[in-house]
Amino acid sequence: MKRIAIFASGSGSNAEKICEHFADRDDVDVSLIFTNNPMAGVIRRALKLQIPVVFFDRKTFYHTGKIPQILQNEGIDLVVLAGFMMLVPPVLVQSFPNKMINIHPALLPKYGGKGMYGHFVHEAVVNAGETESGITIHYVNEHYDEGDIVFQAKCDIAPGDTPEDVARKVHALEYEHYPRVIDELVTGR
Repeated sequence: MKRIAIFASGSGSNAEKICEHFADRDDVDVSLIFTNNPMAGVIRRALKLQIPVVFFDRKTFYHTGKIPQILQNEGIDLVVLAGFMMLVPPVLVQSFPNKMINIHPALLPKYGGKGMYGHFVHEAVVNAGETESGITIHYVNEHYDEGDIVFQAKCDIAPGDTPEDVARKVHALEYEHYPRVIDELVTGR
């Protein structure tokens, strides 16, 4: 059995889609959900799906080895960031080389880096007059959005599209592709 841990800071819609994708599988299990935000919507979703939640604070994340230790003790095969807003510390990246992925709501290398998440990305894309956007699934390294790209998918931006319109199109790509790419990475198929 392959085991996945998801890190999320927000509503958890991507985390829920991933969990639903693997819900009836006997070869892959979403074993834990980690969050740094005690008010995150992902907590409610995890409880509904009966997946244990691990809470942590900034000090624990950056100044202890507790998180990598939990992941290793639980036999986690793949770490998935799904709306996780903290830069992953080197000790955690080094504990899971090429076994930690993130999804970014734009076509990297454009519109990545610190502060480029959620609506900030979609606003920047629209303000720049881009004709397409999309998603990038990439391995995590010690820098925001700079890990090797695993997969990209594109969507068109129509004249007059608002950042909210772009967000809807990008979310549809996330829900369609992220669970599938995770499945391929964790099972090797």
